[in-house]
Amino acid sequence: MCFYKEMKKIFAKVFGIVEICSMMSLQHPPISLRSPEPADVDFLFQLENDHRLWHVTQTLVPFSRFDLESYILSTDKNNPFVAKQVRLMIEFEENGNAETIGAIDLFDLDALNRRAGIGIVIAEEKRGRGFAGIALSLCTGYAFDDLNLHQLFCNVEHDNLQSLELFINQGFDKIGLKRDWNWRNGKWEDEFLLQKINNTELIFKNKK
Repeated sequence: MCFYKEMKKIFAKVFGIVEICSMMSLQHPPISLRSPEPADVDFLFQLENDHRLWHVTQTLVPFSRFDLESYILSTDKNNPFVAKQVRLMIEFEENGNAETIGAIDLFDLDALNRRAGIGIVIAEEKRGRGFAGIALSLCTGYAFDDLNLHQLFCNVEHDNLQSLELFINQGFDKIGLKRDWNWRNGKWEDEFLLQKINNTELIFKNKK
């Protein structure tokens, strides 16, 4: 298994091609991550058009179902470094029934500097049960082990204490405060920048 992962990393470095990894490795019951399917359009339509999130996602106009369907069917999304992003659906399974409860994104993928941003959204009724932490851990492992990234970063508004706690508990460090960064409800809001370095990579480097 280790040999397989190392060969994937070498292949990615030489050819600049990375395929979405097997979804079998992206699960920790009761949570799993998977690629978007056409059946997810309605869920994503509600998520992307939630006006409360627009100031964070920098959305200026509503998404259409056609926009979302086109992304799901796009072949570019199977090569993250071409699409510059990866979207994975968060699925919760209980008593044999699977339910989509959120999405987690890698964005601004930078192949040269081996970094990406990460963001997560969980349906309100499923929050507070530890599902976001599991999903974030799975996606971080995917980013470091399968995409061979050196670091991840995220942006969290200063008063979003729940999200700050989530990322800090997953090993992200606050590295800066962006003042007056987002315009929300008629006033400017500060935003923290958090970062996580691939420690496994650093340990390997120090052993050389």
